[in-house]
Amino acid sequence: MSQNDKEAKEAVDQAKDIVIESLGETMDLYGVTRSVGNLYGTMYFEDSMTLDEMREKLKMSKPSMSTGVKKLQEFDIVKQSFRRGSRKQTFVAEKNFFSFFNKFFTQKWEREVKFNLEAIKEAQPILEDVINTEDVSQEIRNEAQSINAQLEYSKAYYYWLEQLVEGIRSGKIFEVFPPDQNKNQDY
Repeated sequence: MSQNDKEAKEAVDQAKDIVIESLGETMDLYGVTRSVGNLYGTMYFEDSMTLDEMREKLKMSKPSMSTGVKKLQEFDIVKQSFRRGSRKQTFVAEKNFFSFFNKFFTQKWEREVKFNLEAIKEAQPILEDVINTEDVSQEIRNEAQSINAQLEYSKAYYYWLEQLVEGIRSGKIFEVFPPDQNKNQDY
């Protein structure tokens, strides 16, 4: 390999590393460890990878790679693939960020809706008992009423979030906010 090719290859690897680090940091913001995010980013630039290839690229243990791949499979952003002539399992990452967005974020938002609506459903009867108990001070009853009203108001957000998830899953969101494939500008 010529010196120019070596330098060019290093520049390409540096550019990939910048994006991999960014993907890892972004996924970390949403509760996926940075190492799993870096794994996704690394796989994003490859056609398919075995656990051994992942381990070699990321210098992590094979069990860590396996755990990371399983986590990414739970979000349906990594799938097992077939590589002719290989007995080892290979995996491929979702390359389409619209599909990634759909799969990754909708699962996170559905979980948020489920947990919070269940918590509200459990908390409101407790608050209503306090509100309806006459031998409790008006101050405590007012606090219970205020909290109950806050919870009731918050339900609108969770119902809206359910609609957003459905809009993303069905593709209707792209009717309102169509992706501009020709827009390549610096931000």
